[in-house]
Amino acid sequence: MQLPQIINSLLENDMYKFSMGQCIYHQFSAYKTTWTFKCRNTDVVFTTEMVEEIKAQIRAYCSLRFTEEELNYLENVKWIKGSYVDFLRLWQPRYEDFEIGTDATCGLTIETKGSWLNTSMYEIPTLAIVNEVFFRMNYDYDRLYASFRERLEDKIQKLVDGTYCLGNFSEFGLRRRLSAEAQELAVQELVAHNKDYQDSACIGTSNVYLAKKWNVTPVGTMAHEWIMCVGQGNHKHNPAYSNWYALDWWVKEYGILNGTALTDAITTDCFLRDFQLTYATLFSGVRHDSGDPFEWGEKMIRHYESLGIDPKTKTLLFSDSLDFERADKIASYFAGRVKIAFGIGTYISNDTDVPALNIVMKTTKCNGMDVAKISDTPGKGMCKNPEYVEYLQRCISWRMENDR
Repeated sequence: MQLPQIINSLLENDMYKFSMGQCIYHQFSAYKTTWTFKCRNTDVVFTTEMVEEIKAQIRAYCSLRFTEEELNYLENVKWIKGSYVDFLRLWQPRYEDFEIGTDATCGLTIETKGSWLNTSMYEIPTLAIVNEVFFRMNYDYDRLYASFRERLEDKIQKLVDGTYCLGNFSEFGLRRRLSAEAQELAVQELVAHNKDYQDSACIGTSNVYLAKKWNVTPVGTMAHEWIMCVGQGNHKHNPAYSNWYALDWWVKEYGILNGTALTDAITTDCFLRDFQLTYATLFSGVRHDSGDPFEWGEKMIRHYESLGIDPKTKTLLFSDSLDFERADKIASYFAGRVKIAFGIGTYISNDTDVPALNIVMKTTKCNGMDVAKISDTPGKGMCKNPEYVEYLQRCISWRMENDR
């Protein structure tokens, strides 16, 4: 490796990977998935040297094991069970699950294939590695880091002086961070200044390693992969009912714990057909990740009210491309009507003088079947088979028109 090792702990992953991982271990350990990397930036090129560094960094990541101290920390998370921790005691990433090449417009291809238990865990560390390699090898990193620090100081000052009043927010930037150093500085500084803010509080981070190190809450429940694989990975399921299957298995695992439901895997309107009184009562809230946040929030409030549930007892968690200004407007708009929280990623962990990468790694197959996401924002999905996307859209349309 030319660079220092980027991922140095298996805890350096988003919390929802452990939340979903426990469900996968207990309920879907036989499932197989394929994940595919995509760079959405049209002007970005990864050099051969960068690709070789990415390979070396992923090999180093695959040599890691959980320490007993890390496992003890996980076991003290109230919804993590000892049986899953025992599995993690034996678990190790497999470099053999990775296929890394250069046959793409951006110069980098990555695909992972194998057990869902394994491949789910690779997504976030892989993206963090790709980001840090690119920014360290393509730019003057010291200058970027200096601009990052300057912008972070300005963000903190605007929370202190009340320019922005966000209420509770968490840092969600691991996958697209400038570097491990930058993300840690952001979490450390945002938490250290909590006592100085007017009406804001950084209560946690999705990065479990940093949550442990800086004694804040590790935040994260489910991602789109959960709904896609549980709902579409079984050949006998009608994919328009993906949310019902996903919510049902989640409740079997967690009961009323760890309950923030993601709404937009196959559109929020379809989600609401399944998010009826039982689930709406059991889940503490819902997460927004695409579409207009104000329209979505109004829709969720109306839905809770239609079920006889006081929206003020529920939390709307917003996590779609947020900055402090946008979050401030959302918090102000919904003040007093519902609980509000934010998961803010790239704006915190990779705000510099150059644009951040827009890279993703998505599930593209489960048990040999194509899977897809149809979110509330066109273009956020990723599927290799257009025919499957059309089929999924037809299933959703039929249900919305006929299953009332």
